[in-house]
Amino acid sequence: MSAERPVFQILDRQDSAVYAAALWVAPPEGGDVAPGAAVWTADHAIATHYRERGVMVFEGLEAPEYGFDRALLFWPKAQALGRWWLQTLCTVLKDGATLDVVGEHQVGIKRMPKLMEELGLVGERVDNARRCSIFSMAVAPVPAPDSFSRFEALGLTLVSHPGVFGHGKLDDGTALLLENLPELKGEVLDVGCGDGIIAAFAAKQGVNVTACDVSHFAVEATKQTLAANEVEGRVVASDMLESVEGRFHAIITNPPFHEERDVTLMPTRRLIEQAAGMLKMKSAFYLVANSFLPYQEALSRTFNSVEVIADNRRFKVYECRYPKRR
Repeated sequence: MSAERPVFQILDRQDSAVYAAALWVAPPEGGDVAPGAAVWTADHAIATHYRERGVMVFEGLEAPEYGFDRALLFWPKAQALGRWWLQTLCTVLKDGATLDVVGEHQVGIKRMPKLMEELGLVGERVDNARRCSIFSMAVAPVPAPDSFSRFEALGLTLVSHPGVFGHGKLDDGTALLLENLPELKGEVLDVGCGDGIIAAFAAKQGVNVTACDVSHFAVEATKQTLAANEVEGRVVASDMLESVEGRFHAIITNPPFHEERDVTLMPTRRLIEQAAGMLKMKSAFYLVANSFLPYQEALSRTFNSVEVIADNRRFKVYECRYPKRR
C-alpha cells in the first residue's frame, strides 16, 4: 500500500487481510486499495483514478447493490459530510457488518467517540499513529442523514448538500462575480457548479447552460437547483473540462484551490488552458478568485486580453478574451 498520505501510512500498520474485500468509502488519491476491495466515491476524479488501477468502483450517490461485511470510511474535512457518510453507511451495510473510520486528527477524527455516542454506535479506537486514528464500530440503526436542503439567494432557490462548496449560503466571491457579469448570450458553461447558482443565474437569462463539477453531490444539487427555479440545463460529472463537450460563448468559474489542507493552483491552471480551447469566437472566460491567488500570469500566458472587472480586495473577477494560438 502506498504511504504518500498519513491515512495510508496508518493503514500500512494494519493486517492487510482486514480490509481485503471491504468497501473503501471516499478514499483520497495516493494509495493502493487492498486486494479484493472495492471503492465507493462521489468524486469523479477519484473514481477514474482507482478505476484505471483495476479497482471495482461504485461512482455516485447510489449505494452498491450488494452488501459488504466491512467498510472503511475515510473521514473528510467537512464534518457534516463525514456524518452523512457515516449515517448512510449504517443504512446500506449488512446487519452485523463492521464500519471502520480512518482520518487525520486535524480534520476532526478525534471527535468520533462523541459522534458515535450521539448516534448510539458502539466502537473503539483501534490505532493511533501518524497523527491519524482508526475507529471501529458495529453497524446499527441510526437516524437518516440530512441530505439536500434549500435556501434562498439573489432571488433564486438553491439546493445544497453537505460537502458542496458554500453549503447552505451564498459565497462572497460568487456574489461579486454575478454582480459584475455582463449580459449572457448563447452557450454558457459553469465549471465547478457547486449548488448551481451560476448555472441557474445564467439560465434565467434564457441562455443554453451546461454545468459541470467533479463532485456528484454538486451535480445532483445543481440539477435540483435548476428544477427548483424552473429552468433547464445540462449537468455532467467532470474533472475540470475532461468530460465536457462543445464550445461556448462564455465559460464561468469560481474554481477550487484547496486539496485537502493545502493550497493548490494546478487544477485552475489546467482549467485555464482547457477553457481557452473551448471558447467560440468573440467569447469570454470569467474567473473569480481570492485576491492573494496568483492567477494573472497563467491567464496572461493563455489570453491576449485579461481584465480585472471587479476587485473588492478580498476577491478579483477576471474577464479573459482572445486565446493565444498554440
